Amino acid sequence: MLIKPFTTESPEGEKCLQTLLGRFQLAENSCRDLVADIIGQVKSRGDDAVLEYIRKFDAPDLTLEGLQVSTAELKEAYQLVDDAFLETLSKAIERIQSFHEREMEDSWMQTRENGTIVGRMVRPVDAAGLYVPGGQGGSTPLVSSVLMNGIPAGIAGVSQRVMLTPPNEEGKVSPHLLVAAQEIGIVDIFKAGSAWGIAALAHGTKTIPSVDVIVGPGNQFVTEAKAQVSGLVRIDMIAGPSEVLVVADKSATAAHVASDMLAQAEHDPMALAVLLTTEESLAEEVLIELERQLVQLSRNEIAKQSLQERGVILIAGDLEEAIGIANDIAIEHLELMVQDPWAWLPQIRHAGAIFLGHYTPEAAGDYLAGPNHVLPTMGTARFSSALGVETFLKKSSIISYSAQALKEDGDHIRLLANLEGLTGHAASVTERLKDR
Repeated sequence: MLIKPFTTESPEGEKCLQTLLGRFQLAENSCRDLVADIIGQVKSRGDDAVLEYIRKFDAPDLTLEGLQVSTAELKEAYQLVDDAFLETLSKAIERIQSFHEREMEDSWMQTRENGTIVGRMVRPVDAAGLYVPGGQGGSTPLVSSVLMNGIPAGIAGVSQRVMLTPPNEEGKVSPHLLVAAQEIGIVDIFKAGSAWGIAALAHGTKTIPSVDVIVGPGNQFVTEAKAQVSGLVRIDMIAGPSEVLVVADKSATAAHVASDMLAQAEHDPMALAVLLTTEESLAEEVLIELERQLVQLSRNEIAKQSLQERGVILIAGDLEEAIGIANDIAIEHLELMVQDPWAWLPQIRHAGAIFLGHYTPEAAGDYLAGPNHVLPTMGTARFSSALGVETFLKKSSIISYSAQALKEDGDHIRLLANLEGLTGHAASVTERLKDR
């Protein structure tokens, strides 16, 4: 049996829930120390260190001149992809662009009769680093990561978008990635991955420019590197393994539930697939479907390990209990395979993305629906949001006082300043009001 179902009230079920609630996990000490050393090497040695790591782990013969994807490589990429890909790419770009355009924020001002003007000015960061994982040595190019990271940055108005992705053994980058990047206006692309790529984006080298924001998924070394440079730059989030929680009632189809659990499990052995259902019979049917569908997957060994080691099936007393548990878990992807999902939507407080109904697989959100698929994991959906245009924006407060406005507010400002023991603050007001 791939997964043993438990009721939520059983000791085993309660233990499962506690594990789910406590799943936030930082990198191990060995990973932290290794990444810290890599960042230090790149900071002090720049391109030499980056190239050394690339030659050791990715492309043994890559030269410094080949570190940036050339104009010739960019042009050649279009000859290596077919029309079907270009058509699908165009549709995905259109959907993602349209959705994220709604996220753009405007600057605003408030004026008062005494001459005070306050407001907020919204501006993009100058440069953003977009990390795209290699995808099994380039054989499974993560085109969706290019779009989900690059399009919001473009809408925000970021003037320099720098894309990094590890090369394959021959020092090449998938033409699908290169075409996707160009179609959304990105041409500054470098062949560097893992922690050394993140370090280069954060600190800059002679070849790879430094940026203000770094976004994009990756393995534990990428994640840890982003965590360590956070503060020097903004990052999108500290992401853990991908995860899905399916809430299902008697209206759900076992084959659909199983297929979505497998879709999650095939990502990684550490991926988390959870079913929370009100029907014991559905749980049993899902187990049968998991076994049947598993053998059909190209990555069935990965999916099998994920389900056996991390998969969870829990049986709740009713949907109200199930929804309450889902809110506590705060999952990355929440699927509501219930009879009337829209009726339950107002009760959902915490989830990275919510998929409603029996014909809304997570895959739709990953690729074509429009919303961003870079989502908070490990329970951080309690306080975090999906990557979006705002990730690449910063806000500056605007304050302008007239003489009359300062006279009206002066006593209040000085009272608070003196209360805090900051007499210089109070004096800066007094100096201006001496002649008023």
